[in-house]
Amino acid sequence: MPGPIYFAYPGDLEILTGGYHYDRRLVAELRQRNLQIETLSLPHCAPQPDQASLARIAAMLAALPDQSTVIIDGLAFGVLDTIAEAESARLRLLALCHHPLALESGLDESLQAQLLASERRALACARATLVTSDHTRRILVERFALPQEKITVALPGTESVDFAPCAGEPPLLLTLASLTPRKAHDVLLAALAELKDLPWRARLVGDDSLAPAWVARLRQQMESLGLSERIELAGVVDDHLAEYQQADVFVLPSRFEGYGMVFAEALAAGLPIVAARAGAVPDVVPASAGLLVPPDDSAALALALRKLLSDPGLRRRLQRGAQQAAARLPRWTETGAIVSDLLNRVACQ
Repeated sequence: MPGPIYFAYPGDLEILTGGYHYDRRLVAELRQRNLQIETLSLPHCAPQPDQASLARIAAMLAALPDQSTVIIDGLAFGVLDTIAEAESARLRLLALCHHPLALESGLDESLQAQLLASERRALACARATLVTSDHTRRILVERFALPQEKITVALPGTESVDFAPCAGEPPLLLTLASLTPRKAHDVLLAALAELKDLPWRARLVGDDSLAPAWVARLRQQMESLGLSERIELAGVVDDHLAEYQQADVFVLPSRFEGYGMVFAEALAAGLPIVAARAGAVPDVVPASAGLLVPPDDSAALALALRKLLSDPGLRRRLQRGAQQAAARLPRWTETGAIVSDLLNRVACQ
């Protein structure tokens, strides 16, 4: 494939979220395949870009050589509809959609409608769209009128790791996710408040700088429910593997997941899982490895956690189910092969 391939994303590629982790690993896998990948850090622009950011992004893309192949992360691409329309004939644009911007939690109806419209226009300009789950593929076909043949699914890979012993006394509940409304930590706290009679500890790991007002609300909720002594808000940690290894149960009741890489990582470590039946989560977490409840239902979440905490036999069965599911998880080499093949096809268009 002649010439460099440009990989554009908003902000800092080292941000510790699942989407940025996917981006980092994909870049590394493509370089392993001897593809020349040049990264482009774009100004943060979603969900409501200002004119200065849009002008800077337009200038950055305009500076690229004609017929360059450019992968643009959906955290930016969904609001770059005008720029995509202007550059679609000159550049080979590929969209990487982790999940549509309009499906983020906490948006008002007006902004949600605006994001649906802008992302639909932007995706129409891409020669191909890369998604991280079949669930997201279905959403783009059904709600964004994107032709199925223009969509390629490349599931995130998962590392093979040692299984966690799951022998904590009391059991340690691990949640690993950025503290944002979509991850539904508020639902988890409400559920844990119903379980004070049981022995457990909880550790909430994740970036607490992305939504400061939301984090302040969570801290107030935790204090008012009398949970501060049993729950640790750990913030960002570098070693996620150690977190899984010391945990006994993984719990995260997200309101939506485009894939949910942390669920795959928890399976890889052989952890029983409790989660919401939302987005792609049921596609990742088999019934043999986890208990899934309706989204935004703290009572159902509390009941599922009570069952798991009160029944060591159930925990062991789900632990075995997670260990069996770990063997079926895709690897990053498979992800890289799928995307490399897509890039070769686009280069021939």
